[in-house]
Parts: sequence; C-alpha cells; structure tokens
Amino acid sequence: MKNNRIAKSNALSASFRDPSGYVFTGDDGLVYRQVNKIATKDFEAFIKSKLYLQLSRDKLIVSHQEISDAPLLGEAYKIIKPQQINFISYPFEWSFSQLKDAALLTLKIQKLALAKNLSLKDASAYNIQFVDGQPIFIDTLSFEKYTTNKPWDAYRQFCQHFLTPLALMCYRDLSLGQLSRVFIDGIPLDLAAKLLPPRAKVKPSIIMHILLHAKAQSNKASSAAKPDAKLSKHNQLAIIDNLATAIKKLKLPKVKSEWGEYYDNTNYSESAAAKKDELIIDFLKPLNVKTAIDLGGNNGRFSRSLNKRNIFTVCADIDPNAVEDNYRQVKANKETMMLPMLIDLTNPGGALGWANQERSVFAGRIKADVLLVLALIHHLAISNNLPFTQIAQYLQSFAPYLVIEFVPKQDSQVQKLLATRKDIFDTYDAANFKKAFGIYYNLIKEQPIDGSVRTLFLFERK
Repeated sequence: MKNNRIAKSNALSASFRDPSGYVFTGDDGLVYRQVNKIATKDFEAFIKSKLYLQLSRDKLIVSHQEISDAPLLGEAYKIIKPQQINFISYPFEWSFSQLKDAALLTLKIQKLALAKNLSLKDASAYNIQFVDGQPIFIDTLSFEKYTTNKPWDAYRQFCQHFLTPLALMCYRDLSLGQLSRVFIDGIPLDLAAKLLPPRAKVKPSIIMHILLHAKAQSNKASSAAKPDAKLSKHNQLAIIDNLATAIKKLKLPKVKSEWGEYYDNTNYSESAAAKKDELIIDFLKPLNVKTAIDLGGNNGRFSRSLNKRNIFTVCADIDPNAVEDNYRQVKANKETMMLPMLIDLTNPGGALGWANQERSVFAGRIKADVLLVLALIHHLAISNNLPFTQIAQYLQSFAPYLVIEFVPKQDSQVQKLLATRKDIFDTYDAANFKKAFGIYYNLIKEQPIDGSVRTLFLFERK
C-alpha cells in the first residue's frame, strides 16, 4: 500500500454491515480487509482452530496474507490481503446450478465449522464467488465461536438467499430467480410460501424449511417475546444435512427456450461458424489479450475458443437455459477459464441496495482486454430500438478492444425479427453502423464471414 496508509474513503460500498471489519482498496489498487478489534477473539479462534488452513487448502475459502507492517489505526486489529478476485458476480446473475453449488458450499462450510466449535454468523449468497469454475467463500470474518445449544443464527438467511429462489425456479418458473435482484437480503419466506404450489406438490423438506419456517416466523413476530430456543449441535447438523439433501434433489424441469437451443436453429453452417472462429482468433493475435467478455455468448461456443488460447472469458447471456448449459459444461469438463453469467444487457443488474451503491453495476464490475459482441447487434438495435450510438457508447466502457459482428437486414435472423413488426429502422445498415461506432472507436479491421452475409469488425477504443 503506497505510503503505508489506509483510507476509509476507499472502503467498498458493499462492506458496511459487519462491525467486525470491512473491505477496502489500497493505494496500489488491490483489495484488502480490515479486521476490527471487536472481532479479535472470533478471528483468532478461526485461525487457531486450523479451519482456515483446511478451507483455504481445499480452495473452499479465499486465502489471505497478513500485512504485518500496516499501521493499525482506530478500530483496526489486523489488515489482511485476500486472494484477489478479478470478476465479481451476483447471485441473480448465476444459473440454477451455480446457485445450487453455492448453497451446498455454504452448508459444507457450516458443517466443517461446527466440527471446530465455530459457526457461520451469516449465510449470504453474496459471500460466494466463482473462481476457476467453482464456488468459493470470500468472507473471512463470517466465523464466530459456537455457543452450546444455540440455533444457527444464519438459518433464515440461508433459506431466503438460497433455498427459496432454488425452490421457486424448480417448482414454478426459472425466471423467479430474478426475485433475488429485488430482495437483495433474500426472498422473504412468507412471499415464497405464497408463490409455491400447494403442499401436495412440494417435497416435505421444502414444506419444513420454507412453509413451516415462514409460519413459525410469523407467529414469533406476532407473539410476546420468548426466551431464545435451544438446539443441540447434533440437531443442528441434522438440519444442515436435511437442507443439503433437499437442495441436491431440486431439479430444473425440462423446458425449451429461444436461445437455449440457439445453435440448433442458427442460419450458420458449420463451416461458416468455423470461419468466424478463425477470424476472431486472427483479429486477436496481435493483441495482448488475457481476459475477454463475450456478451450474448449463449452456452460458450465461441468463448471456449478463447479459453483454449489461455484467455479467461466472462460469458454472459440473457437466457437462463443457455447459461445453465454453459455452467454444466464448465463443471463436467473441469474448466477454469470460464465464468458464465446471466445478464439481460438491456437491463443489467446493479446500482442496488443502500444509496444505490451496495451492489455495483455490471459494467463497473466486469472489465477485460477485449469485448466480443457476436450475433447480438440486431437484437439490441431492432428488438430493443437502441440507436447505434448508444450501443457503442455503452460497449466501450467494458474493454479497449471490441470484436463485433454486424448482421444486415437481409440475414434470415433479422428477417425473423422484422416479420412481426413494422420496419422503422431506416438507418440499420453497415454504413450507419460504422459511422456511429466511429465516434467511440477506431476501426482496425473488417472482414466478411464466408458462408454468411455478416461482417466481423475489430475496433479499438478512442
């Protein structure tokens, strides 16, 4: 940290709720965490129990280094530098299986913590990120000493952050996972109870952890204060095992979606797709590309070509089935260079929570060396009536280089879009496209894609 100083003004906007400490950026641009004096006993218990050693060794929690020469000002007890995570994603940007794996990791960590007489004091889904294709816990200060016969304080939070969105996606509709975007503290149990099907159609474990839990919560809120309930460690472990079993059994119904089967219905021949692949790689060869973002990347077809060349890629798509397919491939093949994300580019998540700053906007979190926008421009410009200039202005915020595919009106996919609406897009052509993008970019290359009417462009941000 430059000048060996820590500025509270650099504290991350999402890191204010926990009195145990906070996360901040140093003068060197790296992320650090301050451990406050109030958390001394719990933090030392976490380290001395060797739970941290076990979790970090198994890559279940981010590793950290203690900054021994950092000045400890005010409430500071220690300063640590955690493993740096370049791409931050949020739970409502995950596929069903990503959220499911994050839930199971949280339960696994709580079970391991209890074995060391520790406990997670919170179970927020925001405590999980995805690194090397796997979920990892990032909140080093979430651990506290276990109190004999004390129920798990984070039980309700776990159900609201993980179980309720998973159950709603499984039993009702995949799109209900987006409720987590509205309720950043977790989907309320009473709301989930109303949205779920009748009890006869829901597994008993879901009834217990959501429906009966919601009823008990309501009864407690409306009754006079009672002494705290007691729960043995044995019974708490049984509840954790029951939650894990219930979550493992949740399966998505088989449904089709427009983009989930995109590559089965595309107008590209395999040779044209291969040619596009070659052009993309050829465009990128002179550039020192280590990271990429693939917007509208579907299930990662073209992102994986970058992965093979050691380019880490955030592959974002609007279709939950496509993102689910992508993540399942990541798991099955043990891929480490891909981060699937569920993003509606016309309404991306962020600017949420307290003062609209607790959760950052998508473009503020995800930066890379190059941005891929393939077979997407017509959906933005025609389906969503976005002018070329606004598209270009937004895209240039992600990366210094842009590889973008222009899809002209004569393309069959554009004709499908225009079949059900009036063609008011007089300026939708290659000339106006290049003119608008020329405001924000310099054109480096353009190349027609053999076997199609489309053209691939390489731009550099001005």
